Amino acid sequence: MRIGIDVGGTNTDAAVLDGERVVAWRKTATTPDVLTGVATALAAVVDQVGTSAVDAVVIGTTQFVNALVEARRLAPVVVIRLATPPQTLEPFTDWPPALVGAVRAQAHVVGGGHQFTGEPLRDLDADAVRRIARDAPEGCEFVVSGTFSPVNPDAERAARDLIRQVRPRASVTLSQEIGRLGLLERENAAVLNAALRPLAERVVTGFARALADVGLTVPLFLSQNDGTVMNLALARAYPILTISSGPTNSMRGAAFESAEADCIVADVGGTTTDIGLVQGGFPRESAIAISLAGVRTNFRIPDVVSLGIGGGSLVTDHDGRVTVGPESVGHRLTERALVFGGDTLTLTDVAVAAGLTEVGDPTRVAHLAAEFTGRVLAHVHDRIAEAVERAKLSAAAIPLIGVGGGAFVVGDDIPGVSAVLRPGHAAVANAVGAATADVGAEVDRIYSLAERTREDVLDEARRTARDRAAEAGAVPGTVRIVDEEDLPLAYLQHTTRVRVRAVGDLGTLAAAEEEHSHAAR
Repeated sequence: MRIGIDVGGTNTDAAVLDGERVVAWRKTATTPDVLTGVATALAAVVDQVGTSAVDAVVIGTTQFVNALVEARRLAPVVVIRLATPPQTLEPFTDWPPALVGAVRAQAHVVGGGHQFTGEPLRDLDADAVRRIARDAPEGCEFVVSGTFSPVNPDAERAARDLIRQVRPRASVTLSQEIGRLGLLERENAAVLNAALRPLAERVVTGFARALADVGLTVPLFLSQNDGTVMNLALARAYPILTISSGPTNSMRGAAFESAEADCIVADVGGTTTDIGLVQGGFPRESAIAISLAGVRTNFRIPDVVSLGIGGGSLVTDHDGRVTVGPESVGHRLTERALVFGGDTLTLTDVAVAAGLTEVGDPTRVAHLAAEFTGRVLAHVHDRIAEAVERAKLSAAAIPLIGVGGGAFVVGDDIPGVSAVLRPGHAAVANAVGAATADVGAEVDRIYSLAERTREDVLDEARRTARDRAAEAGAVPGTVRIVDEEDLPLAYLQHTTRVRVRAVGDLGTLAAAEEEHSHAAR
């Protein structure tokens, strides 16, 4: 059996899967320190199934995105850009001031990098890199970003080695390991990743101790943005790749529970509704730059339309004009909503009054007129329908799967949808998605075809993707290629962009067990 846990802004959910069957689940309030809520949910389901039958635990968490949004608990970062100095747009360009203040330690541009052909742009200024490493403040993280490093990573790797000559234990993030073509966006993603690394160490250690506290000595994995999982070593190194695990877990769980590999998923939580497209059982990734905490990035992240509508959303009516959200009572729903004895009108209260769900005391909302609740629900329906239309790729009607604690507000008549389904464990679909996830890895880089054939570079990309999946914790014999594409680049002669995704079964590997034991110490 496998346990999946998903930490949301309002609730922390846990589900236990025995094969394809959910045998236990629990929904608890997310606590301010997160770990207490995780421990509570974990203990609740372990009490129902015992420890001996559990093979692995997978956790999806919001702690990293919260840290970026709040600009708190972040490490100072020294950025070394390998290019041709001076640069018109320097590192941290167009960042929110609060985030710059929390993250920026130093920013430098030194000679180095590559041209679009992969040839060196100029010689790497090794003396400058060593000097920066020597003079950087103690306790900082390093980021190295070079022009066209996805085409040729050599300059970034050489700079990393120079930094570690001066500081052997330095933590260095290379931009080509995180993002895609587009220097500023790739550099931004690498900086955010570096800023999160010390927090990732604390989070991983805390999760491992939570398992130990309930008597579990099984491998622990974290959910990734693409609907797969990574082991703890990779989670420490690349926390940015877990940043959108909440929506992806919900989408994977919805597809699994409904047995619909191609569908639209609407995940209605306590604060937001996330709507995205699932293709072949996996969330569709965004093909454009994404703003994360006000910073443009271009790493792999699901293409999700988010609405400020959830079960805890505040509902107001001003002169016949209904407003729902974006303000929400969040995890205090059971304290502040009318049906729970509070004094705040929420979307959950409206749904109870309309007979869509049965929670709390319905007599406390008996005064809400049917005309009013109808207008509120119509408003929510229209906004969800608009978001569904934005998430679709074609006019063809496909199923819509409503999940999350507030799935009851998704209407039954959505334009462009063949059917609206609400699976049996819709309330904890995010935890189900975490528990059912495979281990995956992706290769996305530019290859030169000047001296190699297309099939040669595809074979190399496939091998690399398979190897990375195995390193992340997949059982080697089960690793398979599930998606690949190669796009010739018209503006780069004899070059092609290759993207390959590999996934494999999550196993109780010795390496993962060793990593778990290390984190628990």
